[in-house]
Amino acid sequence: MTLQVGCLSFRQPYAGLVLNGIKSIETRWRPLLSAMENCTLAVHIAQKDWEGDQWRDMLTNTFGMSHMQIEELLASGDRFGRGVVAGLVEVGETWCCSDNVPEEDLREMEKAAVLTGLTEKHLTQLSNPRWLKEPLYARGHKDIWTVDIPVQLLPSA
Repeated sequence: MTLQVGCLSFRQPYAGLVLNGIKSIETRWRPLLSAMENCTLAVHIAQKDWEGDQWRDMLTNTFGMSHMQIEELLASGDRFGRGVVAGLVEVGETWCCSDNVPEEDLREMEKAAVLTGLTEKHLTQLSNPRWLKEPLYARGHKDIWTVDIPVQLLPSA
């Protein structure tokens, strides 16, 4: 028996940041996740890393994490390796970040996205992240694709 859900590939470290509950807003240049609102999304860990290390600056300066804490977080995010469906997350509302968002609100959204420069990007609220019991090896795809997750891999309620 399987659970069929939509799946999206995330580059590291963002896949791990999502599944470890650090990143709760996903950003895209188009409203890719809007049709998934109120649905469960599988998180696939892509083979490639995110280019740049703005995320590291944010974890250090915004979250106040030490080098050791960041390394432990990265190791946790890489526990299943690459090229795998690693967990599930619930998809919430998607909206476009306008250029007239109050500064304080923008800083909170940047913290939740672990990314700056959100203006004109489509932001999607993510919640209830959870790791699968074991990784499900799968080739990633562009955009949202469908994956069948064996029920024995699903996390306990």
